[in-house]
Amino acid sequence: VSRNGFRLLAGSMYSAGDDVVELSPSNFNREVIQSDSLWLVEFYAPWCGHCQNLAPDWKKAATALKGIVKVGAVDADQHKSLGGQYGVRGFPTIKIFGANKHKPEEYQGGRSSQAIVDGAMNALRSLVKDRLSGKSGGSGYSKQSGGGGSSSGGNTKDVVELTDDNFDKMVLESDDVWLVEFFAPWCGHCKNLEPEWAAAATAVKEQTKGKVRLGAVDATVHQGLSSRYGIRGFPTIKVFRKGEEPEDYQGGRSRGDIIERALDLFSDNAPPPELLEILNEDILKKTCEDSQLCIIAVLPHILDTGAAGRNGYLEVMIKMAEKYKKKMWGWLWTEAGAQMELEASLGIGGFGYPAMAAINTRKMKFALLRGSFSETGIHEFLRELSVGRGSTATLGGGAMPKIHAVEAWDGKDGQLPEEDDYDLSDVDLDDDFEKDEL
Repeated sequence: VSRNGFRLLAGSMYSAGDDVVELSPSNFNREVIQSDSLWLVEFYAPWCGHCQNLAPDWKKAATALKGIVKVGAVDADQHKSLGGQYGVRGFPTIKIFGANKHKPEEYQGGRSSQAIVDGAMNALRSLVKDRLSGKSGGSGYSKQSGGGGSSSGGNTKDVVELTDDNFDKMVLESDDVWLVEFFAPWCGHCKNLEPEWAAAATAVKEQTKGKVRLGAVDATVHQGLSSRYGIRGFPTIKVFRKGEEPEDYQGGRSRGDIIERALDLFSDNAPPPELLEILNEDILKKTCEDSQLCIIAVLPHILDTGAAGRNGYLEVMIKMAEKYKKKMWGWLWTEAGAQMELEASLGIGGFGYPAMAAINTRKMKFALLRGSFSETGIHEFLRELSVGRGSTATLGGGAMPKIHAVEAWDGKDGQLPEEDDYDLSDVDLDDDFEKDEL
């Protein structure tokens, strides 16, 4: 963690000096899947406290196991595709990649370096025993990928077979995003791609809830389609989005690369996060705990801005939520004076409104917008935070403040409270004024 304790999105927990191998979609296949070694892989997020506590023991275990068992780490916050592929739901998650690299086991042991080493040695013992009894040889990679793609971590049934007859209905008229591979049965590169395409199809279907689909066209059979899209070589992969010209897929051919591109397309297509008014504690808790950061605006009192002024501020926030939607941050607002404890814990009170803070509830840290409450000012503020810069402070009291239940804004201009009509004829002002004349 950097000095200001708010290195939100930058930086990795392991460095080249450690015996822990940094893994990412670009090297995972080569290092882990195709390897004959037993691997222990930790999926972590830089902001997760348990991961930070585990790091020294993980490094120690890696050094002790050097040359015997490989120890790796995946920043699954940065490489969501890899975490998703192996069903990682929380951090840290440790998996053992043994004889069948496509079906890793969950490590259930303790988190001390001794427990990790013991777990690794037990797994190694059973791997060697299996090999001795002839159950599995080497990485088993080449043997498995021949099986029609089903044993390679994906399922060919999740790849949609597209034809001259069903293509327009399935792909062009659909609201979903499609990645379509045009292949020829005799082509070697297509055969190599098949298990990767199948594995990616399964992972993408799960992670996008079917909003991004992977399909395949046998271009030797469906020549109408291949001539329509000018297919010259195999495999050719194209991206189809509703109402747009198809574009060529330029990424890598491993399942990790394909999944990563698919998730990018998904988030481009995803609706921006909702901007919610803080009406009660549940809204604040849920939004802030489900996101790495929650962005909270304290807007001027309705009597100061009227509905038009307030909607102007809300619009700026909605635009920024759209711009940063891939970050999956939470977005909230409240009216000045409605949540005094929240304002106090952020030190906003005397600051002038509108004000904005970004809170990291896991670290109980926050940063304040110092620039203007405008698209440029907020963009600058959030960009600084997303690279781990920007000055931060600890949330007042080190805990989330008390939140009051309030009525939702009705969208109208405010009403002056009625009971404040004083009859000034009873107040004798003149005497006081004469004494203080300058």
